[in-house]
Amino acid sequence: MDETRLTAHERRVLAEIEEALERDASLARRLRTMRRPSHLSVPTVTGARRHLPALCVAALCVATLTLLVLAVATEAPALIWAFAAVWVLTLLAMLVLVVRRIRRRGAGTPPES
Repeated sequence: MDETRLTAHERRVLAEIEEALERDASLARRLRTMRRPSHLSVPTVTGARRHLPALCVAALCVATLTLLVLAVATEAPALIWAFAAVWVLTLLAMLVLVVRRIRRRGAGTPPES
């Protein structure tokens, strides 16, 4: 394999980068404490609570689609009204999620995923 030599300028730039990295105490601390997890992570209650609104919206979407199909197939007024009610709830819940996401981005906190 051919070894490519660095130019004097490239060696100088590389040395400057290494010096800057050595002076960065927070980076050194993060690198020292970084470990590979030895086990699978167990979901926590706080993690589940963070995803609860999104899971509720997903469940409402499934219920809305199910009621839509049933209402179209049977033309039953009760199913049509149930679809309309669940659809409105779904839209409101989606709006709440969008507003939360926009506020978090505006505040500078990373979005939940």
